[in-house]
Amino acid sequence: MSCLQTIHDYGLRSLGIGERLLPKNDFTLCEQFTLIGSGMIWNVYFGIMALATGFLFATALAVGKASQNKWLRKPSEWFIFLFRGSPLFIQFFFAYFFFLSLKKSYPMFDAFTSAWLGALIVLFLNTAAYSGEIFYGALRSIPKGDIEAADAYGMSGWARFRRIVWPTMLRLAWPAYTNEAIFLFHATTLVFFSAFPAWQQRGDALYYASYFADKTFNPFVPYPILAFYFILLTLVIVWGFGMINKRLNRHLPAARQTKMRFRLNLAR
Repeated sequence: MSCLQTIHDYGLRSLGIGERLLPKNDFTLCEQFTLIGSGMIWNVYFGIMALATGFLFATALAVGKASQNKWLRKPSEWFIFLFRGSPLFIQFFFAYFFFLSLKKSYPMFDAFTSAWLGALIVLFLNTAAYSGEIFYGALRSIPKGDIEAADAYGMSGWARFRRIVWPTMLRLAWPAYTNEAIFLFHATTLVFFSAFPAWQQRGDALYYASYFADKTFNPFVPYPILAFYFILLTLVIVWGFGMINKRLNRHLPAARQTKMRFRLNLAR
């Protein structure tokens, strides 16, 4: 079988398209690259969906935590503390058994016990808590002169937040938020170890890497391939977020623009 045929058969297997059965023996390098790359579709799905929805919720959490109204501040503080203070791995297991108990009483929660939705919700809540704390710190760092200038122009309420506070918050928080985004995509590998089952046994990249490692008794080929894919993904994230960072700082002189610094999060 040629490599092109392998890509055709297994390139979208993680989505249920193409060959149903996995290769059993005589694994080629092309098969391992193709299937692990196919599984990366799920990792990218988890990362993008959690990041997009978590970004909006994180903004609300930051505003709530910075609010003087205790009915907004206290729930935000406790939510952030809860999800930042507990391990992500434990959150996966707690959520799975919580959804499983709901499923027994309410069949409508059946989808929540699958990885594509249940694990996504956990990643969404976790990244919202960490991002909310980042945004809250940025809100506290907004220069008073910016707020005073907005007041001088007669801005208040939503107009001041939309045109002054929110853009400044993003500009200050973006380098740290970039690191959070990188960690989130790396954390998607934990879905494989969580209790959430893969959709029709078509799992993420680590699912296929583990399959090849178990079959060949050689982890030194599939796992470096997996790391290679995540390095490429990290470079794409750094480039994309770097472009957004330039956009956010386009109005500043070059000497004052915030420089992007990539820092690998080894642990939280």
